[in-house]
Amino acid sequence: MKKITVYAIKVGVVLALFIFSAYAGSAVEAAGPSVVVYVPMEGVVGVTMEQYLDEAFTYAAVTKASIMVIGIDTPGGLVTSMRGMSQKILAAPIPVAVWVGPSGARAASAGAFLVMSAHIAAMAPGTNIGAAHPVTASGQDVPDKEMNRKVTNDLAAQMRSLAEERGRNAEVAASMVVESVSLTAGEAVGKKVVDTVAPDVPSLVRWADGREVRIGGNRVNLDLKQFEIRRFQMNPRLKVLHFISRPDVAYMMLTMGILAIVLEVMSPGGFVLGVSGAVMALMGAYGLRMLPFNWAGVILLVAGIVVLVLDLVVGGMGILSLFGLGSLVMGALVIFKAPGGELLNVSVGFLVGMVLTLGVFFLLAAGAVWRSTRKRVASGREGMLQVEGVVVEELSPEGFVSCHGEIWKAVSDTGENIPSGTRVRVVKSEGLSLRVREIGNIDFSAKGENQK
Repeated sequence: MKKITVYAIKVGVVLALFIFSAYAGSAVEAAGPSVVVYVPMEGVVGVTMEQYLDEAFTYAAVTKASIMVIGIDTPGGLVTSMRGMSQKILAAPIPVAVWVGPSGARAASAGAFLVMSAHIAAMAPGTNIGAAHPVTASGQDVPDKEMNRKVTNDLAAQMRSLAEERGRNAEVAASMVVESVSLTAGEAVGKKVVDTVAPDVPSLVRWADGREVRIGGNRVNLDLKQFEIRRFQMNPRLKVLHFISRPDVAYMMLTMGILAIVLEVMSPGGFVLGVSGAVMALMGAYGLRMLPFNWAGVILLVAGIVVLVLDLVVGGMGILSLFGLGSLVMGALVIFKAPGGELLNVSVGFLVGMVLTLGVFFLLAAGAVWRSTRKRVASGREGMLQVEGVVVEELSPEGFVSCHGEIWKAVSDTGENIPSGTRVRVVKSEGLSLRVREIGNIDFSAKGENQK
């Protein structure tokens, strides 16, 4: 009996273990693959990008993501936004990987700080990182030498701190700030500035599987054997604000805004040009606030618009318009060629399209103005010269004639009487009186004589 009881206990234990293992297996299957949130960030680091990162963390929390991967391609941006984003990544409740990609992308200036703050830093082949020396909003070095040294040292210390926190080469990282060093993907991995080179996001996730990262004070092993990538995009509101901060869009907005305001001042009476110009100029200024720009480019832009409008005012033949268009082109080429803005470029296709459109418009307008100056006057006293009419009251030598459906006081130019009903031609206007000749007595070789 005792043996039967022991045997029954053993069978019960085996069944219990089997049921438990089956339940555990079903629970793992129910959990499914790990969620990887991919957040593409392209463009200038600014307020919109910072808000975008906030929303991405909220989405990652809702989807219970195991890791967030930020794909970055930026020429730099605002220091305040960069600090805010770095702090969010450092305090993130989940692992964050920053991947400079795809090929051809860069993490310049503020972007380098974001890479350094990540738990996992990766770059795609053909990308670069660095050139993080601080500049002012106009793209120039901080004018005060002592202040420039303080700002540079402050950012260099921040870069070293981020690198040390993530176990990377702090000295090379700091040189990106102090000496504006820029590294390729291979160089960055070799100098231990980033962790790996990954051609795409799935490759990066597979590389990260089994790695240990520190979240707060805890060590976390990444389990990413099975994963599902979910892409998180900007909402429409942020897309519009981010779109305005693009170099070509900011340039176009500023150009069209100033042009509209100038035309409104020259021909007041409406409000559409003035209001729309002010709105576009403000939008362009908002975009420039996010970008390191060169004041020479802004001056060339304004000068080009003034010259284009001047061509219309003076009734030129389009020569000034050509100079104005040349000024706009030069302004576009140099407006972002400032320290910190070397990687910012106005799209060539966009520039050509805008200049051609403005060029055609102003050349056609200038041509219309020039043609109007060549036409014979068709109204007023000057418009009466060489006009034919009919005598309605005998000129002896004064009387009245009908011209253009109007009755005018007229005087015979020869002093001879001209009977009623005779066709005459106006040869001169004197105040409200016309001097006329009988058409048969006109010497056509002297046409235009005595005209004013």
